[in-house]
Amino acid sequence: MAGKKSEHGEPVELTVGERVVRLSSPDRVYFPETGATKRDLADYYLAVGEGIVRALYERPCMLHRYPEGLAGEKVHQKRVPRGAPDWLETVRVTFPRYDRTADELCVTELASVIWAVQMSTVELHPWNSRRADTERPDEWRIDLDPMPEAGFDRVRRVAGVAQEVLDELQITGFPKTSGGDGLHVYVRIRPDWGFADVRRAALAFAREVERRAPQDTTTTWWRKDRDPAAVFVDYNQNTRDHTIASAYSVRGNPRGTVSTPIRWDEIADVEPQELTMATVPARFAELGDLHAGIDDVEHDITPLLEWADRDEREGLDVPGDDDS
Repeated sequence: MAGKKSEHGEPVELTVGERVVRLSSPDRVYFPETGATKRDLADYYLAVGEGIVRALYERPCMLHRYPEGLAGEKVHQKRVPRGAPDWLETVRVTFPRYDRTADELCVTELASVIWAVQMSTVELHPWNSRRADTERPDEWRIDLDPMPEAGFDRVRRVAGVAQEVLDELQITGFPKTSGGDGLHVYVRIRPDWGFADVRRAALAFAREVERRAPQDTTTTWWRKDRDPAAVFVDYNQNTRDHTIASAYSVRGNPRGTVSTPIRWDEIADVEPQELTMATVPARFAELGDLHAGIDDVEHDITPLLEWADRDEREGLDVPGDDDS
């Protein structure tokens, strides 16, 4: 039995701020392609601590867990389990469709992230609202999601159009790689609107991008009806309880890519597959958190809602609109 206990290494205790977090099975290989272990994952999140805490701060957070590493089953976990440390903070969210609630992780310090790693979490997926009012988002998410035949060059072009529209609106967007094939742009907004209105605003923006780049972009709702070579501007990521990997979240793929903040002028040359848990810490040490200023301004989405009203008057609907 002793051999089994140490098969993946003896537990280690990590001092994280004022906390001590116990990490069991630190030598378990999580990423078979690179050989990166659970301890490597914890060390990565420690290295980008300021950035990951800023990205998750006071947001309900879903955990994508891999108890056996990427070779095993993936678990989507909303509820913090019993037995969590008493210092761990949570936020209660409701799911009206199912008449249920969940106490989700609410990160306020780096130790919470390392606790999540102890729980075999690889990816961290926060809501776009915070615990002060979970029903009013303060983050608008622009998700540039390429269809199977769309190369990254097409994503780059659509990102350029998105930047042009944001600039005309005098809105500051903060881009990041998705950790996959796409790009995300985050915008801080005033928490004055519910999810349905933020989604309508996001759709109006997506349609404007599509008007300017019709050969590269689609807002078609049903996946089967989309041009397979287009980039879908996925406004639906602003729907209640829809989450995507945060800035600095490692992704559950063999290379351990990272959803990495980048500058707008990097989009022309960035290679997302090169931004991994092995390479991003040095980048972070050199550049700091490129999203450090994201909370400095809160934008008004009224102009986008006026666009949405115009589109709806002209007969364009809001597909799949369910805010339940």
